[in-house]
Amino acid sequence: MILLLQYTLIFASVLMLVALGGCFSEHSGIINIGLEGIMVLGALGGALVMKFMPADVPAVVMIVSVTLAAVAFGMVFSLLLAVAAVNFKADQTLVGSAMNLLGMAGATVLVKAMNTAESVDNVSSTIQYIDAKKAFLVNIGGFEFNWFMFMAAVALVVSYVVLYKTRFGLRLMACGEHPQAADSVGINVYKMRYAGVLISGALGGLGGIVYITAGVSEWKFENGVAGFGFLALAVMIFGQWKPTRIALAALLFGLFRALSNVYTGFDFLAALPIPSPLYNMLPYIISLVVLAFTSQKSRAPKAEGIPYDKGQR
Repeated sequence: MILLLQYTLIFASVLMLVALGGCFSEHSGIINIGLEGIMVLGALGGALVMKFMPADVPAVVMIVSVTLAAVAFGMVFSLLLAVAAVNFKADQTLVGSAMNLLGMAGATVLVKAMNTAESVDNVSSTIQYIDAKKAFLVNIGGFEFNWFMFMAAVALVVSYVVLYKTRFGLRLMACGEHPQAADSVGINVYKMRYAGVLISGALGGLGGIVYITAGVSEWKFENGVAGFGFLALAVMIFGQWKPTRIALAALLFGLFRALSNVYTGFDFLAALPIPSPLYNMLPYIISLVVLAFTSQKSRAPKAEGIPYDKGQR
């Protein structure tokens, strides 16, 4: 039971962080389909720091450095979407889809080139972080607490406060609902949309490094992040673009994902004639079922996906 709770919280942390990132972007009016690619780049940034930073540095230095690297990589990569969608008014869905392909391919090529430079016999896309990962873990009575869980909880509280209790958040949401009206009262819609996408990149990149360190001590980047970027979009939609509901949806989806890791520990589940791959498919099946029944009632920001033209009224 402790192991189930542990995996549920860590996978829920991933989904919540990435879904909150998508929430900021869409509240500003930009659909971010590229969360999958942003997660991969954020994971790459954090993994590189864990690989090259000396293992004997204080834990707090390792945690801060890995977090900042993941956030920075995610933000820089998300600029592709911001520039294309805001400045060039490109189709946001197509740009996001291209970013997903570019993120995984770019990370794979970079890691393979780096490994080949270190050893001509090593052409894999794998980065190991066995010792560095220990800095994020604290054993509490058999429960393996991960500092990323704490970061996700803080991100949830901060996201709620920023969106609903600050001038910035209210202006951001105004740009996603009626950008012309927001512009008429002096709000710079372009800057707010840039801000929304960059915040999305920061949280998505952080979610990426949380995902690859969730259960293993190395990651093969050609595997990507197993569709968690798209699963986070489902969490965001099911959560109605609201931080508190997103957190509850993330816990639900995280529970089903955790079952694939621990179902053998439950006798009644292990006795069922269900193949193990089905447990891996559970969160994706549940997302399809949930969205099929709830998507008609979803209330997305009205202006999301619509390029803003300052000349229109």
